[in-house]
Amino acid sequence: MTHDRPSLLQVAVDLARRGVPVLPLRAKRPPANCPDCQDLKCGGRPHMRVPGPCRCPLPCHGWAAATTNPDFLASPQWAADWRHATAIAYHPGGAGLTVVDLDSPTAITWARTALPATRTVATTRGEHWIYRGTMPSANGVLDDVDIKSLMSYARWLGPGTGTMTDLPDAVRALTVREETTPAGGGGGVVSSVPERAAWDRTVATGCRHTERYVRTGLDRGLARVLARTESGAASAAFGAARFLGAQHTHCPGPCGLDAIEQQIIAAAVSVGVPEPYAARAVTNGLLGRAA
Repeated sequence: MTHDRPSLLQVAVDLARRGVPVLPLRAKRPPANCPDCQDLKCGGRPHMRVPGPCRCPLPCHGWAAATTNPDFLASPQWAADWRHATAIAYHPGGAGLTVVDLDSPTAITWARTALPATRTVATTRGEHWIYRGTMPSANGVLDDVDIKSLMSYARWLGPGTGTMTDLPDAVRALTVREETTPAGGGGGVVSSVPERAAWDRTVATGCRHTERYVRTGLDRGLARVLARTESGAASAAFGAARFLGAQHTHCPGPCGLDAIEQQIIAAAVSVGVPEPYAARAVTNGLLGRAA
């Protein structure tokens, strides 16, 4: 007697019955649009960014085709796509979820420092951290970090482990784009060019770390902030401050964090972040609070 694994369609139907919108994937991609839906000739589905009247019975429009209707999933129109499918995708936003897609060990290390623990799913390159709540999706919010929630899909790789927690402000802050103005532009933003950190033993007599260790971490944090010339600099400043602050949790102090704080704020301001916003983000990061 053999015990075959459930087919992808069976797994998809089970997920749909639990309220998770799903669709087939082939080579990590959803089915292509049919000729009637190419180039949005159909107008698009009603819940897309540009709402339209499309009611195509085929799995067109990528994430927008994800469904919890078992009749659609098992329909003749979807049968060919399931026969050629290699995986299942799901629409996190449609299930009330947000996935922080961490694509490298470095990204995972950052998340363990900067984000609250939640349910995790192992991927081929890293981990998915899954939170309860939705937000706009965005790719490349940090190096090897994507946000998948509204208007996106994620690959289903199993239920994961750990207790799912509510979506924190620290994740929401990663996609904030209103905080920056073009570097060198108007708007009355006061900019200053950051110099090497004014951190030394004279202001950090109670720090247990070497000067090289602190400077290396600070320089890396400043580089991340300065790389965000279009958007995301405040989020990068928050992340850098939170990481650096965590390194000094067990120091007797003082550790000269005021000097570090001013360097990160100056870096954020130099790429267009309004100074009050930058100061708030860095202060919250150093204190370990959500952004």
